[in-house]
Amino acid sequence: VKKYFAFCSSVYQLQQEAPRPKRITCPQEMESRPKYYGREFHGLISRERADELLAGTEGAYLIRESQRQPGTYTLALRFGGQTLNYRLFYDGKHFVGEKRFESVHDLVTDGLITLYIETKAAEYIAKMTTNPIYQHLGYTSLLRDKITHRLNRTRSEPKKVTFQQDEKISPSPLSRRTTIKDGPEKHCNYEKIHNFKVHTFRGPHWCEYCANFMWGLIAQGVRCSDCGLNVHKQCSKLVPSDCQPDLRRIKKVFSCDLTTLVKAHNTPRPMVLDMCIKEIEHRGLKSEGLYRVSGFTEHIEDVRLAFDRDGEKADISANIYSDINIIAGALKLYLRDLPIPVITYDVYSKFIQSAKITDPDTRLEAVHDGLLQLPPAHYETLRYLMTHLKRVTMYEKDNYMNSENLGIVFGPTLMQPPDLNTLTTLNDMRYQKLIVQLLIEHEDILF
Repeated sequence: VKKYFAFCSSVYQLQQEAPRPKRITCPQEMESRPKYYGREFHGLISRERADELLAGTEGAYLIRESQRQPGTYTLALRFGGQTLNYRLFYDGKHFVGEKRFESVHDLVTDGLITLYIETKAAEYIAKMTTNPIYQHLGYTSLLRDKITHRLNRTRSEPKKVTFQQDEKISPSPLSRRTTIKDGPEKHCNYEKIHNFKVHTFRGPHWCEYCANFMWGLIAQGVRCSDCGLNVHKQCSKLVPSDCQPDLRRIKKVFSCDLTTLVKAHNTPRPMVLDMCIKEIEHRGLKSEGLYRVSGFTEHIEDVRLAFDRDGEKADISANIYSDINIIAGALKLYLRDLPIPVITYDVYSKFIQSAKITDPDTRLEAVHDGLLQLPPAHYETLRYLMTHLKRVTMYEKDNYMNSENLGIVFGPTLMQPPDLNTLTTLNDMRYQKLIVQLLIEHEDILF
């Protein structure tokens, strides 16, 4: 272990030892020089001439116009006793690969660091993501600490849920069972992938998966925008799907990924769903045209802002919003604005194909199979919503909303084709309606 940490430190030292960039300037003014290059531009010269100008100076660099392809530019860089040539691009920033830089000097600095470390520590870098010791020392211990902290700050009796196989309906034939609607909920353990994005770290940083130094001048690694985990780009492919979102990083409730939101708030379902349904069932089940009649758009927007600002403390009571259609509209807006629909893009086609099956029993079997492929948070959200909509249909004499009418309203809200093709959407609308209608009518055996 001591040897391991010694090498970790030496990788950082290698970055400090990397050759520094040395710009080789052109002695004369080049009229053909692009405005975004400086005196390091030497115009239309050959590779051999560039090699002569850079010879003997490690880290030296210049830019030349390609003789083979005039109008394109090449970065010539001296490293390891030889001249390396890279096609150079500019789109507001300079780049030769994925990373983009404000200046050519920064690009060369970062390139020299990478080349030097990869040359001096190639074998070590290759082992970083394959040797189990790195996972043990890095991410595993970090995650354990996060989970411990998270459990310490949760409520004494959190409302959570898991889905046990014995609570599912039997594969064939579909058999009725007693549905647990509002009983005590168990612990939820939803998996969530990390939302990694390229990040530039200020000052030395170490990977939280393998515990190794993250080298480079910019874009040294990636950071999860939901939980803040910092890792090498190559390590990000190996990190488990166990992101623990940090509430401080979740900026809003609406338009937030469903699994991210419920994990961040430690709830089985989105708070918007629970709070709106509770309010609707308290005072709106007999409201004529419930979910079909629209509330005032600006008032619905006020509800959205209240949730984004106050979360579970948002006040949506009758004292503030007397028209129940505003609350119903806010719930539909929340579901419609999810970045990934409740019935996810991955299983959309399976549900559409299920709706096209003519035999009723076979069709229900296919729908049930599709439900089992939903992510747990999506499954629980859909289950809870369908239970509520089934209650809505029980007051059809008052609200005039049967399962077919609710299917028309909620079909396009809960299901969206992955390609967002207008023609596909129009063709699929009747199948979307049918799927929701089936989920409502058979919610007691499908969930």
